[in-house]
Amino acid sequence: MSTHGPRLHDDEDNNNSGNTSFQSVLDARLSRRSLLRGGVGSAATAVLGSLSLAACSTDDDGPAPAPAPTEKLLAFNAVSKSLADAVVVPAGYTASVLYALGDPLSSATPAFKNDGSDGSFEQRAGDHHDGMDWFGLSATGTPSTTAADRGLLAMNHEATTNEKLNSHFLHANGGTSTLPRPAAEVDKEVAVHGVSVVEVRKNAAGAWEYLAGSAFNNRFTALTEMEIAGPARGDALLVTKYSTTGTVTRGTLNNCGTGKTPWGTLLTGEENWAGYFTRATGDNAARGNDRSVTANNRYGNAEGVATRHGWESGGSEDRFARWNNAKTGSSTNGSDDYRNEMNGMGYMVEIDPYDKSKKAKKRSGLGRFAHESAAFSKPVAGQPLAAYMGDDSRNEYMYKFVSTALWDAADANAANRMAAGDKYLDAGKLYVAKFAADGTGQWLELSITTPAIAGYAKYAFANQADVLVNARLAADAVGATKMDRPEWCAVHPVTGEVYYTLTNNSNRRAEPSGSSQSAPDSANPRTYTDTKGASTQQLGNVHGHIVRLKDATPGATSFTWDVYLFGAEAGSAADVNLSGLTADRDFSSPDGVAFSAATGIFWIQTDDGAYTDVTNCMMLAALPGQVGDGGKKTITHARATGAALSVDTFIGKQPTADTLKRFLVGPVGSEITGLAETPDGKTLFVNIQHPGENTALANLADPAKYTSQWPSNAGYGAGKRPRSATIVITKNDGGRVGS
Repeated sequence: MSTHGPRLHDDEDNNNSGNTSFQSVLDARLSRRSLLRGGVGSAATAVLGSLSLAACSTDDDGPAPAPAPTEKLLAFNAVSKSLADAVVVPAGYTASVLYALGDPLSSATPAFKNDGSDGSFEQRAGDHHDGMDWFGLSATGTPSTTAADRGLLAMNHEATTNEKLNSHFLHANGGTSTLPRPAAEVDKEVAVHGVSVVEVRKNAAGAWEYLAGSAFNNRFTALTEMEIAGPARGDALLVTKYSTTGTVTRGTLNNCGTGKTPWGTLLTGEENWAGYFTRATGDNAARGNDRSVTANNRYGNAEGVATRHGWESGGSEDRFARWNNAKTGSSTNGSDDYRNEMNGMGYMVEIDPYDKSKKAKKRSGLGRFAHESAAFSKPVAGQPLAAYMGDDSRNEYMYKFVSTALWDAADANAANRMAAGDKYLDAGKLYVAKFAADGTGQWLELSITTPAIAGYAKYAFANQADVLVNARLAADAVGATKMDRPEWCAVHPVTGEVYYTLTNNSNRRAEPSGSSQSAPDSANPRTYTDTKGASTQQLGNVHGHIVRLKDATPGATSFTWDVYLFGAEAGSAADVNLSGLTADRDFSSPDGVAFSAATGIFWIQTDDGAYTDVTNCMMLAALPGQVGDGGKKTITHARATGAALSVDTFIGKQPTADTLKRFLVGPVGSEITGLAETPDGKTLFVNIQHPGENTALANLADPAKYTSQWPSNAGYGAGKRPRSATIVITKNDGGRVGS
């Protein structure tokens, strides 16, 4: 997910297919639909901002009552760009730290010392807080969709801040940066990955706190046993020494975005998991250069490439051996080694935060790739559900899963929530997006019966399970459109339109060189040179953009689209700053996004490495319109050889101070990611990930040389080593956040 600092694996490009990048000329034939309107403060109102409602009276005996105050969304003063080592929010708001790396989840676990000596991370908050969702609790501790003062936060712990092989802030001396790695260091690093469920509540003083001894608190790590569910369950591709039946696997890894299901469970996405596994040089030959070599290479696991952490070197025990997915055994099916182990990663994983007795399930029906979040279509009785997803690597694809089962509103309160997941997520169709030349697009089904897949020359698919496990190869086969790193997505609560962040792509070029680079196209129309001072910093689509699309129904196989917003520096040239961003709303590298169900505000979070000489990463608040509310723009790219390249695109209506502004800026080196809110819209939970991540290992002994000391400098916790943490944001007057 991160694009800056030492973790560069996120930005890998393993797509060497010949698929087009959507070369097109787009004309303005998208309809201008009337915006829905609702009562003041409703999500419908939020489409346009606030609407004034005059009080009416049918009583002729007296004057009409005074009108109720009108809530105006985005009424706060925009936060300025900041390089301070602090969380900055608008005047009239308070942000406080709630739950940080290492915080105990049980009353028996010691307080966090934050000096590298701490252990027992299976009972502590993990590292790199990321996507999260709110699950309300009633006063008696039962699930509640309306509770606003007590609930569970289910959140991802994506990774750990590391230099070379070690995670230096976790270890007293910074850890070992050569192989082999000590077992104790590996065990600690494995345990800080995964997911945590933590109970939070307002205390008697009205302040938010987390409950260290709650019976609901739970941790899932990279070693927790989980079921394989859906079409790939029991398939030969999932057979390992640990699970010779291919029905279970261990752990969830590099969890990034989330999704809350309509029946009240969490979906957590496994993103950049490939870099944790290794195959030694010579493994291709040991496999007979079979199709598994093609699959491993397509997912970024080529032979002879060092792993991100070197966990396979921690010892001879099975928990270390699993990270080596070379063929080391003599079996024909992989039941005596871990050649297939990596096939157990890369899914949306379903978790019931309310019920610790239920095992997590990897939903293979939703495909296997570098998952970010999952956003569901608006549930409509009698219609299928759609789950929208992105694959976060350069030149990867946008996906949609459509359930076979039709939505039954009674399932919103299902007694067995994981059984509801079986119903809606194990049977259905997986699609990938292909953008067309006329402003429309097609969802292409990934099925073994699709001729392009059944007859694909580069990889021989065995069955539908194979199509889903190797969804990237299937998407290559049908000619999906390469995009600029599809990250999170969100569904507008009123219009049902889907917003995908395309965070950036350093491989866009006006004159592509090799299969890893792509020319600009209508949906990804920019390539330019970004500078810091007089120095060239990056090339390509450096600042990213947000594409939105509209499906007529959840199961529709066609859509219309435009580009809602382009990231840019306010001072950039007009053909870069295509959305006309000004200083109070310019940004770079959109990543996490979510719509408020209470207000309809669209929250945009950034994970930026390009603009960090000017500002730390940020969160913006927006009130978007709808697909087709803007106009056509032609961008011309100069080329050293041949004629200039002209690209037409459609840009959403230019934002104003009433529809887009900066709400928050984070500490030094941090990414802003993950958002949850209480149902009344009065409390917002936001994650601050990896502050100080650029601190050099050589400076570990001197806190004065840390690039960040947050949150200790905000008065939270022991020690000065920076920590990822969840903050809670409230409005001082008790109103809804964003008004």
